[in-house]
Amino acid sequence: MTSTSSPAVVVLGAGPGLGMSVAQRFGAEGYRVALISRSSQRHPAYLAALAANGIEAAAYAADASEPDQLRAAVDAARARFGRIDVGYYGPAAFETAPSDDITELDVPGARAALDSVIPAVDFAGLLLPELRKRGSGGLLFAGGLSSVMPMPQLGGLALAAAALRNYAVTLHAALAPAGIYAGTLTIGGLIDRGDIHRAMSGSDEFAGVAIHTLNPDDLAGQIWQLYTNRSDAEAVVTA
Repeated sequence: MTSTSSPAVVVLGAGPGLGMSVAQRFGAEGYRVALISRSSQRHPAYLAALAANGIEAAAYAADASEPDQLRAAVDAARARFGRIDVGYYGPAAFETAPSDDITELDVPGARAALDSVIPAVDFAGLLLPELRKRGSGGLLFAGGLSSVMPMPQLGGLALAAAALRNYAVTLHAALAPAGIYAGTLTIGGLIDRGDIHRAMSGSDEFAGVAIHTLNPDDLAGQIWQLYTNRSDAEAVVTA
């Protein structure tokens, strides 16, 4: 039987790396877990892994860039668990943001880069009314190191990362008086078990190249500490 009194976390952009580590960490702390990702094919394995650790979970397929799909998934999670206490936003790297050198970035590319941040705002907007009503909970984000360190080669990706970081830390300032936490983990490095790391490891292009990775379980622990300490808007971790 589902208990609506125990907290629930929504993990948007659930993948085999950090997304699942966040789900496992919050689940270990007594949270029920709602996973949202674009493909439902992976969901049975994810749910089985959580169930093996005694974590109650459900999964929903939605593209975060499609507002109707995202709303439907969040509504389904809320109906399933009776409440949402924490939202974690960690979709894959901004796919619509141009990644050519920053000196080649044009106006359409800049618009595409900034548009790629809209799903984060949409996600927060779906959760904030409930969090405000309860006066508790949180919004958690994960972003890239180019948001704080100049990386010209990333082009529009750096623009998008900076916008997401600014949104998260500004939410932190705005929501703290209401008892709601917001914050972001800024990550510099490939995440072990993640899709990007797996793709690079299996590519001939990177054969023989030492790939330094970050442990997603450690990163999830950092996110948990941000949320429970509630004082800092950001933590930065690099490989």
